[in-house]
Amino acid sequence: MTQVRNPLTGETDRLLAPPSPAQLSATAAGLRAAAPAWREADRAAVLSRFGAALAAADDLLAALVADTGRTGESILERQIVAGMIERWVRQAPALLAPPEEQPAGLPGIVVGGEAVPYELVGVISPWNFPLLLGLIDAIPALAAGCAVLVKPSEVTPRFIEPLMRLVPDDLPLRVVEGGAETGTELVGLVDTVVFTGSVPTGRKVGEAAARAFIPAFLELGGKDPAIVLAGSDLDRAAAAILWGGTANAGQSCQSIERVYVERAVHEEFLALLADKAAKVTLTCEGGPIGPLIAARQAEVITRQLADAVERGAFVHTGGQIERHGGGLWCRPTVVSGVDHTMALMTEETFGPILPVMAVDDADEAVRLANDSAYGLSGAVFAPTEEAARAVARRMQVGAVSVNDASLTALVHEGEKNSFKLSGLGGSRMGKASISRFVRKRAHLVNRSADADPWWHR
Repeated sequence: MTQVRNPLTGETDRLLAPPSPAQLSATAAGLRAAAPAWREADRAAVLSRFGAALAAADDLLAALVADTGRTGESILERQIVAGMIERWVRQAPALLAPPEEQPAGLPGIVVGGEAVPYELVGVISPWNFPLLLGLIDAIPALAAGCAVLVKPSEVTPRFIEPLMRLVPDDLPLRVVEGGAETGTELVGLVDTVVFTGSVPTGRKVGEAAARAFIPAFLELGGKDPAIVLAGSDLDRAAAAILWGGTANAGQSCQSIERVYVERAVHEEFLALLADKAAKVTLTCEGGPIGPLIAARQAEVITRQLADAVERGAFVHTGGQIERHGGGLWCRPTVVSGVDHTMALMTEETFGPILPVMAVDDADEAVRLANDSAYGLSGAVFAPTEEAARAVARRMQVGAVSVNDASLTALVHEGEKNSFKLSGLGGSRMGKASISRFVRKRAHLVNRSADADPWWHR
C-alpha cells in the first residue's frame, strides 16, 4: 500500500486505502443510479445545506492542515469553496434555463432547446489545494444536474473522510482516495473527466479519454511571468509579486515564477523585492510560508537553483531547502542574473522562487514572457492601466492580473482558457464553466398550418 507522508514531520503516518476496481465500479454505478433523481431534485437547497456544513466544519479544516502543513491557506481555501457553492446556487438556474424560442429559416418552424447534464462527471485533482481543486469543477457539475466522482491526489487524502461526512445523502458526490491506478480506472467509468495536474499526466488522461470517447478538460502546469515597466509603482509591484510567487510556498499553478523588469528600474525593483522577501518567515517561526507538501518538489527546487547558479545566477535571499521538525521548507528566494538557458526560467518550479531578469523594453519583456511552453496566466505592472492592458493583450496566456499578481487564485468570475501546454478545453472560471457539464439538445418544432410543407414534397 502507498505510504502517505506528513509534510510537517516528514514521517509516514498513514497508508492509502484505495477502492478495488470492483468497488470503484460499484460506486460509479450507484452515482449513475442516483443521477436521474438528482436532475429533478431541488439542487439549490441540497447544495446550500452542504455549503453551510462545510463552512462550519472544523474537523475538515484540521484535516486540510494535516494534509498540507499550512493553516492560513487552508482557512482561505475552505472560505473560497463555501463562497463558490453559494455563487453556483445563485447563478446556475438562469444559466441552465432553456433558451428563448427562435424562428428558423423554414416557415412555421421554431427552434427551442434544453441543457442536458452528463450523467456522471469524473474529477482527478492535485495536492496543492486539495479541497478547492477537488470541488472547483465538482460544484458546477452538481449544480448542472450531474453526479460526480472525485479522486484527489494520493499525497493529500486526509481531508476526504471528514468531507464525506458532510455530504448529504441526496447529494450524488463521492470522493475516493487512490493513486494513478484509481485515476486510470475512473476515466473508464465516467461520461466526462476534468483533470488538474502536470502536463505528462494530463497527456495520459487526455489520451485515455479519447480512447473512451469522452470529453476531457485539462488544467495543467504554469510558468507565470510578471512584467514590470519603468514608471510603475515599484513598491506595489514588489509586494504583489512577492505574494504571487510565495503564497502557499509557491505551490500553485498560477504562481509568479519569472519576472521581467525594464533595465532602468531593475536594480531598484530587485532591491525592494529582496528586502521584502528577506523579512518573510516560515510558519514554524510564526510566518506565512508553509512547508513543501510533496517531498519531490525539494528535489526540483534544488536542481533548478544549482543549475542557475552554475550558469552565473546570484541568489539574494533563501536558496536552500531547510529541515524543521522533519518537514522540508524553502524561504522566499530571489535570484538575479538569470536567462532562458536556465531551467529556473523555463521549467515549472512549484516553489517560492522568484528569478528576476532585466530587459531593455516592453517588447523584449513580452517576447521573453511568451517564450514558454506554458500559457496559464501572468501579471503586468505599468505606469497607467492603459499601458498595462496594451502589454496584457500581447501576452500568450489565459488571464492577466493588471497592477497585481496571481488574482486568478481568488477571482473566479473571469472566464479564461489555458494557452499552450497549460491546458485544454472550456473555461473552469466564470459563468461559462458550467456549460462544460451539459450537452445542448435542440427542439425543432413545426407549427405550420400546412400539413404537407414544400420540403416534404
